[in-house]
Amino acid sequence: MATVSVLGAPTQSGTYRRGCLMGPAALRTAGIVEMLGELGHQVAEDRDIIPDIVGIDDGPYAPAHHVGEMAGWTRAIRRAVADALGAGRVPILMGGDHSIAAGSLAALTDVAPGSHILWLDAHPDFNTLTTTTTGNLHGTPVALAAGLDGADVIYGAPITPIDPRRVTMIGIRSVDPDERALLRAHGVTVHDMRDVDEYGMGALVRQTLKRVAAEGARLHVSLDVDFLDPDIAPAVGTTVPGGATVREAHLVMELLHESGLVGSLDLVELNPFLDERGRTAHLMVDLAASLFGRTIMDRPTQAW
Repeated sequence: MATVSVLGAPTQSGTYRRGCLMGPAALRTAGIVEMLGELGHQVAEDRDIIPDIVGIDDGPYAPAHHVGEMAGWTRAIRRAVADALGAGRVPILMGGDHSIAAGSLAALTDVAPGSHILWLDAHPDFNTLTTTTTGNLHGTPVALAAGLDGADVIYGAPITPIDPRRVTMIGIRSVDPDERALLRAHGVTVHDMRDVDEYGMGALVRQTLKRVAAEGARLHVSLDVDFLDPDIAPAVGTTVPGGATVREAHLVMELLHESGLVGSLDLVELNPFLDERGRTAHLMVDLAASLFGRTIMDRPTQAW
């Protein structure tokens, strides 16, 4: 059983839609802490991170906005996740928008260099401060953690970048043109929904786990609500049709649990303001439960 740090990052600075700063509270209301205890895990800490105060003028980085706010969150999250990893705990970082992953990814190279990253998302989030066309910085964390343009601004100091060749993305179905070129140039493994349709979710995840195990590495999982189809998970401001089904998503989590390789987790982009009676929050907690060991035979009957 694991010792877990439950860390909230209630921010919406990386997006244009208000509401996802309520994500950590919604996940707690849906029972994420109780679920971990029921599965036999020890919750060593359950708290919200307080961001650093960073003053950066957005002007030189337009259309990027809230650059200073993202930098403040990134730096505080990096320390909190690194502290948890260094203490031998499994950090669960709850967002908030996906820009928070810039902090958790940087913490990996601080404490667990060589880690692999499984990015479960409709978007690759591989834009930089200069390629983003929307200015929404939830589309930049992987590129920033890889040391691309803007990393020095956000982190405030040089970092050891993640290796993009150790990043696997599954569920992708919305990519910007400049982003596509960056992904190819840096060797990121991208499995879009065509790959999922053709080869199956299980085969792609097993292939990823085989690579991680061959290197004797640990795996960080970053799960965005929009990895899921919006028909089953409406509580996200970046809906893209054609996402993963409930069973596909649970299969991913069950395989990850069985591998024993996962050392950290992001749960991001949950916007309770857009939810329907909390069903997306409950689904995200259910998926986390599968990752932490709940099996189909253990799953309680629920009425919706």
